[in-house]
Formats: sequence, C-alpha cells, structure tokens
Amino acid sequence: MSAEATVEGLAKELSSYLDTNRINQVRRAYYYAEQAHEGQMRRSGDRYITHPLAVAHILADLKLDHQSLMAAMLHDVIEDTGIPKDALSDQFGEDVAELVDGVSKLTQIEFRSRAEAQAENFQKMTLAMARDIRVILVKLADRLHNMRTLGPMPYEKRLRIATETLDIYAPIANRLGMHSICTELEDLGFSSLYPMRSRYISKAVEKLRGSHREIIDEIRGKLQEKLEERGLPGRILGREKHLNSIYNKMKFKQKSFHEIMDVYAFRIITDTEDDCYRILGAVHSLYKPLPGRFKDYIAMPKANGYQSLHTTLFGMHVNIEIQIRTEEMEHIANNGIAAHWMYKNEPTSVTSVNQSRVDRWVQGLMEMRERADDSLEFIEHVKVDLFPDEIYVFTPKGKIMELPSGATPVDFAYAIHTDIGNATVACRINRNLGSLSQPLQSGQTVEIITAPGARPNPAWLSFVVTGKARSSIRHVLKHQKRAESLELGKALLKKSLKGFGTSLSKISDSQIDAVVKHNQVNSMDDLVSEIGLGNRMAYLVARQLVSGEAETADTGAETQSRGSPVTIRGTEGLLVRFASCCKPIPGDPVVGIMDSGKGMMIHSDTCSRLPEDDEGRAQLTHLKWAKDITDEFSVELRVELERQRGVIAEVANAVAMADGNIERINVEEQNARLGVVSLVVHVNGRRHLARVMRRIRNIRAVTHINRVRH
Repeated sequence: MSAEATVEGLAKELSSYLDTNRINQVRRAYYYAEQAHEGQMRRSGDRYITHPLAVAHILADLKLDHQSLMAAMLHDVIEDTGIPKDALSDQFGEDVAELVDGVSKLTQIEFRSRAEAQAENFQKMTLAMARDIRVILVKLADRLHNMRTLGPMPYEKRLRIATETLDIYAPIANRLGMHSICTELEDLGFSSLYPMRSRYISKAVEKLRGSHREIIDEIRGKLQEKLEERGLPGRILGREKHLNSIYNKMKFKQKSFHEIMDVYAFRIITDTEDDCYRILGAVHSLYKPLPGRFKDYIAMPKANGYQSLHTTLFGMHVNIEIQIRTEEMEHIANNGIAAHWMYKNEPTSVTSVNQSRVDRWVQGLMEMRERADDSLEFIEHVKVDLFPDEIYVFTPKGKIMELPSGATPVDFAYAIHTDIGNATVACRINRNLGSLSQPLQSGQTVEIITAPGARPNPAWLSFVVTGKARSSIRHVLKHQKRAESLELGKALLKKSLKGFGTSLSKISDSQIDAVVKHNQVNSMDDLVSEIGLGNRMAYLVARQLVSGEAETADTGAETQSRGSPVTIRGTEGLLVRFASCCKPIPGDPVVGIMDSGKGMMIHSDTCSRLPEDDEGRAQLTHLKWAKDITDEFSVELRVELERQRGVIAEVANAVAMADGNIERINVEEQNARLGVVSLVVHVNGRRHLARVMRRIRNIRAVTHINRVRH
C-alpha cells in the first residue's frame, strides 16, 4: 500500500468530521513531513513517515482538531531533521509550531529510574500541558504507536520505554479520562516488561472464556429480554478484563485468578440519563443487588470526568457487574478530554464540565510546582494525584468535593482554598465536631471552622494525603520558620554586638558585605537566619563584623560576652522549644542552647544536661522572661501521700481550684499505707506553680511535694 493511499485513507476518515480546507492543511503537513524525513527508516525497516501517519490515525479515531493532526504529522521534524521551529511557524502558523515544539520537548525527556531526573522532567511536562493540553494528547498517541511497534527495539530500551509508560504515561491518560488509550498502554507495557506472565494470564483468560461462554450468553439474553419487556433502549456489551489489571489485582489485592475471573461484567449503553436509572431498576428486578456495591458516578462524576452507574448483582450463582451509561458518557469514558474536541462545535454540559476539570487539575499542578521546594517534593505530591481512589463529600451548601480516599478535613479545607486550609482550627462532620485527622467517608457533609491569624500545625503533615495540602502546609511552615529564625537571629546578634559595645546600625555596609561574602551566603538576612537556626554562632559573626576584616576564630578559647540577656516570651513557635528534661517555666533562671538547624532549646540553668566545661558554657545564651506571659507550660510534680479513699480526686480538685490544668496523672510506687503520685500540670509561671503546690500541700493526706527536674 503506497504512502499516497494511506494519507488518502486518513483524509477519508477525517471527512466524517472536518471540512475540506482543514483536511488539505493536514495533507500539506503530511507531505512536508514526508520530505523532511526522506531517507530515514524505522528499526522495523519501514519508512519513517509511517510513524507520524499512524500517530495521526490514532488522533483521528479520537476526532481531534486539525491542528493536533498537523502536529502529529510534524512531531519529529524539529527533533530529527534540524528544521527550526520558525520555519514551521511560517509554513503552518504559530499554534501548530508551538504544539510541535511542545511535543519535541516532551520527547527529549527521558524518565530514567533516577528519581531526581524523573521528577525534574515531570515538571517540564506539567509546563507543556499547562500551555496547551493537546501537547500531551499528541504525545500519548506517539507513545501508543511506539508501544505497538516496540518489538525490534533492543532489550534495554524496550524495558526503559515500557517502565516509563506504566509509571508516567498510562496514569496521565487515566487522569485525563482516556480509558481506551490508558488500558492499551498498560497492557502493552505489561507484556513488554513481563512477557511470560502476560502470555500465561492471556492463555488462562482464553481458556476460561471458552468454558464460560454459555453462562455469558445466558445472562446477556436475560438482560436483553428484561429491557425489551420494559421497552427500554440499550445495547449490551460484554466487558473484557485487561491483563495488566488482572495481574495487579492478583499481586496487590492477593486475589486468585479464579476469584477475579468469576465476575461477569457487562456494559449497557442507552440514550438518555433518565434511561440509565430506569435500566438500573430493571436489572435490580431481575437479579438481587449486592449491598454497598452500587455507585452513582452520574450524579457524582469521578475526578477525570468519568460518568456511569455501577452495580453488582448476584444471579445464576455468580456475581454480575454492570455499568450503565449513555452513548456520550461511553465516548467520554473511552476518550476523556479528547472527547472535548469532538463536541467542540456543539459543546454539551458534560464536555464543558470535563474540560474545566482538566483545567483545574493542570492549574493545581502549576500551583504545587510553584510551592514545592524541589522537583522530588513536587513529584511526590503529583503521584498521589495521579493514582486517586476518590471519595465524595459535601460542603454545607451542598457542593460536591472529590478527594482521594484517606483524605482528612484538613485536605478538604485546602481543596476549597489555600487560605481556608491555612486558617483551619476545627471542623464539623455531619454537624458534629470532628477530629481534623480522621479520614473522611463518602457522603459526609464537612464544615471547616477557621480563625483569623491561625497557622497550619506541623503535625498535619503526618496525616494529610493530598499534594495540595502537603505543599501548602510546607510552604507556610517554611516561611514561618524563616521569619522566626530571622527574629531569633537578630536578638542573638544584637546581644553579641552589645558585648563588643556596638550595634548593627553602626557597622558599615562594606563591612557587612565582606562578612556576608566570607560566610558564603546571599544576604545579611540569610546569615542572621542561619544564626537563628543554630547553624552559626552569633558571637563569631559579631566578632567578624567588628574586627574590620572577616576572620574566623577558634571558639574554644573565647568566652562569649555576657552582655544583657535575650528576652523570650515562650510563644516563639517552631524555633524556640522547651527542654523536656527540666521543663522550665517563666520565672526560672534559664539559658538557651542552639541546636543546629532546629533553633534554640531552652533549659533551666541548673539542668544536669547542660555542658559542664568552659567551652560548652561559653556557647550558652543567657535569657530572661518577658513580663506579661499568659501561655501555659508543663511542670512535673511528685506528691507523696497517705493512701485514703478519694485522695487522688482531692489532688485533682486542688489543682483545679488553683486554676491549673492536669495533663497527666500516674500513681507510681505504692504499699498498703503510702503512695507516690506523679502529675504533669500546666501553669503560666512560678507564682502560679507556687499557688498550685500550696493547695496540694494543704491536703491532709499529703506528706511531701516537690517539683521534678530530670
């Protein structure tokens, strides 16, 4: 068959939905590509032009627009023939040139197994998709044809391409709702990676199908009969189980081959949404539905736009899975976002909703890209998004939000808006107060309670599942940590400079620049922030600033200038933490130890964990408490008492009477007459603590009380 005939074959196929002028533009792109690739051959021995033509055929099956088809014809021209993008732009217009350039850039991306390189490239791919989603559609068709003709490739290359297809391209096709391309990519990838397993499962499926044909025909006959009896339109199709999905179910769900294959699957395609629900009623009257197995994806579509009714019935001693959908839903289930172009001239509500879903998804990826610190963090967020098992929950106004399974109220808050997530303090689930960390269930109504000035809690990172929530929380915490490290660093540097009898405002800009350069940081703020994080010593930086030339010094011999102590409030946040060994409270004499990268740890100055030697003592920062602290601090008390009925309740009551809160109470060693109670109490300073201890001491049964410092 000549190339001429095949391009004419394509033109004939295109005539079903494109006008002559547009078909001629596609033809022109074909001849241009044929000339550009003249003399190039594929590994199979075919002329190279057969590949772009086959890619265009795949896109024509999806009824894509003429520009995508032209880009398919030309997609390897920039890459393989050295023709520049500008030349394509002059010939075929800016849009087509942009598409070809986008696909070329994706083609240069190799998703090697090295996570870093893969993540880096995934970002490039996101950018290309954000500019024009058609870039990825042409790329998926290109990948599909390459997978179909993978045979002649060397083993190593086959392996790399198949892995990349299963890891990256099939999930993207799935996320864009393109079921038919996704399953073909998965099956081709599976048979390339695991040829033996693929052949084995394929043979087993064939054998089983032969022996089950009678049951399948009988069920189909009964379904058909029921539809005719009720006068309902609908064509019934058997549903094939795909090799890759059979293998994954066996591997990950630990199911046997027969367990998976003992389910008979049918799809009923009908005319209207109304007919879908009527057919559902008809099949439920024929066989009993299994409880909990009904899903209405028509009222609540999946994140990728998929719509259908799913039900599982029990009849003829087997389980029967049935999907019911309209012709349009069928087209969208198979072709996803690509269906958008088919209905471009007469967009329906379904396709425009589908388009906005994809726009939202790509927009979400772009937001995450901006927030993520590095490409690995980005791909970690995106992987969650590419493999979602959705749940559907409602806002108080009845709007449906789709989230991956395992999502919590915090994920829900960030899905509504980043600012709402950041200001979340509590939630109501079905009108009752709920925990922010509990996984949500489909069908719940979730209401988020926010407070002005609230901040994300670092503990949220241990339970959120969506990429958006995780990247937003990290983003805020990074900024918070930066602001706090600057604040703390300034206070420490100010104190050290005071010891040298100067202040930062008195030091020349040129001297500051010299010190910044010497320490190999970008700015003075970065250097101050490093001091706050505990990565550099304030005393050394102060000495460099004062000394006239940037010098380093051996800290061991130096004693830090005692100067005036730094004031702390106790509410400094992420970078000022209180030691759990001595549990200092306002009023206690305290010192700070800088902990590399983590800021300052505050100890009581009599704590046994503090360094004993002069060098260690020199690195301590002397602190004083601010006057108006209202925060609560934990204190551990040890109470010896005579055992009497109700004495523990008396101790608890005494603490409450002194406005203290009990965090923990343990009865430790006991004999018949005496007991020791250890309790952790929240107080806001030494005076408050004295009040609590006085109340406890006044209990008749108490023989001794003291504060515990480990």
